[in-house]
Formats: sequence, structure tokens, C-alpha cells
Amino acid sequence: MAIITLTTDLGSKDFYQAALKGSILSIMPTANIVDVTHEVPSFNISYAAFVLKNVYPYFPKGTVHLIGIDSVFNEGSKYVALKHQDHYFVGADNGIFSLLFDQEPDEVVELNIMQDLKYLHFPLVDIFVKAAIHLAKGGRLRDIGVPADSIEERMLLHPVIEKDIIRGSVIYIDTFCNVITNITKELFTRIQRNRDFTLYFRKSETISQLSWHYNEVPEGEKLCLFGISNHLEIAINKGKASGLLGLHLNDIVRVEFH
Repeated sequence: MAIITLTTDLGSKDFYQAALKGSILSIMPTANIVDVTHEVPSFNISYAAFVLKNVYPYFPKGTVHLIGIDSVFNEGSKYVALKHQDHYFVGADNGIFSLLFDQEPDEVVELNIMQDLKYLHFPLVDIFVKAAIHLAKGGRLRDIGVPADSIEERMLLHPVIEKDIIRGSVIYIDTFCNVITNITKELFTRIQRNRDFTLYFRKSETISQLSWHYNEVPEGEKLCLFGISNHLEIAINKGKASGLLGLHLNDIVRVEFH
């Protein structure tokens, strides 16, 4: 059965998400629709890229990932479909794909699907849906677009590295209010070189030991660990770290090695 995943900033309050799913099912009633998330902060492509980057490898090859972030009609809007590691992606060429992939995609086309004018301001339920269904049915990229030489580039905010310090920032807060930073396990290990460390955040808050799992400390105690995303995470066992520790998106954290 064809799988189409949805990653959008449509939320759950309005009718937009249902309209998107209805558009898919009207053309392909057998489609297996999987919601990745519809709660991406409005137009936040870096947030969406982080989520999808940690999700798509778990899906079977041939899955089509439809991305509805910052996709409203604009004069000069460019919509693309591409293939990467035997997965297909459809979305606006607004920089999200440069954040999503660590290397160039295998094939990229700029979509040239004729748009129904009644969906002029909502290409997500028209152009994107038609492209996703074409690919889900086994269609070729070249049949829905023209080859593109490049995609829009967008730069992530990377940690700043000093001699014995990594300065990072909060890039994601999950449903459990765990705080995820842009400091990867690979970077942490490379700079640490088996030394002790202190993680500083919110002025006087510190953590000086890595945990393997959340229950390694007593309930209510703070900890840091590398979770499923392989990014340094600040959490509270059975607690909501973001609210209790006052941490928000883009807040600065600092790791000092001794």
C-alpha cells in the first residue's frame, strides 16, 4: 500500500488539515496517510526539517513525504519534488531541503503541474497532492516536472566552538517538554576527548554528567543525555524541563570541558 506522510504547520483547530487529507483520498482512496506532525510553528522550516530528518529513515523505501510549510502561493513560488535515499519528497523550494539532507538529493524536478485556479492560495491541496499521488503510484519525477540543477540553500545556526567550550542553542522542544539543542553527539565527543564537563543554561543552572536514560536520576531531577535524535537534550525525569527550567526555542546553552 502506498504511504504518504504529512508534515505541515496547519494545526488541528481549522479545516485545512482535513481538506488536505480529503484531497488525497478523493484521488487515491487506498492511500495510507501518516501524520508526522501538523503542529510545526507557522513558517518555521528549520523546526520542520529537524522533525522530518529524524522521522523519514524509519519509513519504507518508496514512501512519499509531503511537506506543507511556508507553501502558500507567492509570485515566483517554486515547488519541487525530489528523490533522496529512495524516498520521495514534495514541497516548496524555500530552503527546507538543504536543512533536511546532509548531501545532494539524487534527483530534483521543479513541478510543472497545471494548477486549478480555485486552489490558487492553497497549492498544498492541489499541486502538492497531485505530485505526491503520482509518485505514490510509482510514477516518474520527470513526468511531473523539469529537472532542476539546484535547490534553495538555507543555513542552520551551528554551535560556536572555542578551545574548551561549545556554545549551542535550543532548536526543539518536544511534547514532554524535553529541550533539544543543536549540539550533536559527534561534536560533543570530538571536543570532549574524555574530559569532564559542565553544561550551563539559564544563568545558574548546571548539569555535569551525561545520563543514558531518563530514569537514571530520581523523579523531578534534571539531566542531560543524547536521545534518539543524537542531539544533546536537557530533561527532567517525569517533569517538564522547558517550563520548569525556563528554557525556550533559541535560548543559549554552554558546555565547558575541564
